[in-house]
Amino acid sequence: MSMFPAVWEKGELGRSNNWTGKSPTLTKRANTIPRKPCGWLAAGLRSLGIRQVVVASTHGFTVLQAAEIFRGSEIELIAISISTAFHKEGWTMSSEERSKAEQAGVRVLTNLHGLADGVTEGLYGEHTPGSVVANTLRMFSQGMKVAVEVSIMALEAGLIPAGREIIACGGTDEGCDTAVVVQPAHARKIN
Repeated sequence: MSMFPAVWEKGELGRSNNWTGKSPTLTKRANTIPRKPCGWLAAGLRSLGIRQVVVASTHGFTVLQAAEIFRGSEIELIAISISTAFHKEGWTMSSEERSKAEQAGVRVLTNLHGLADGVTEGLYGEHTPGSVVANTLRMFSQGMKVAVEVSIMALEAGLIPAGREIIACGGTDEGCDTAVVVQPAHARKIN
């Protein structure tokens, strides 16, 4: 299920070279993501019993676009930003960016990755169970890995209830290219 069906239907989807392993990405994201509220989308999610959308957002752009789409709906929007350990790479949300998202009604969580890049990888390298799960999800797409990961992060932080389906959105490099209906599990209960 695409969070931005109008974009996909117009055929404005650009595809990376197949051999790079990258997932499809939206071209000219800032110009193609719908700018007006999509009440029909929120109504469709509610009819499925989905009340929350979790979005990976490095600097707030993606979640602010989603906030515009869901404005006036009963859908709760949660942004997951990466931990400050990635500040040197330029991947962390500034306090100004976080404030803009919160002013738009978005709950923001900054946290360590849910699957990898933690203490285990620091001690043992890249061949850990979390890295295996992350790399397996990347076989579908980077966006799929990110979407699953941010759903775990939101659940672990208590921002979403266990046992309920949500929409989780992730992307490759920037923007949102993957949206999935998922019922996340706590990291220690993935099996």
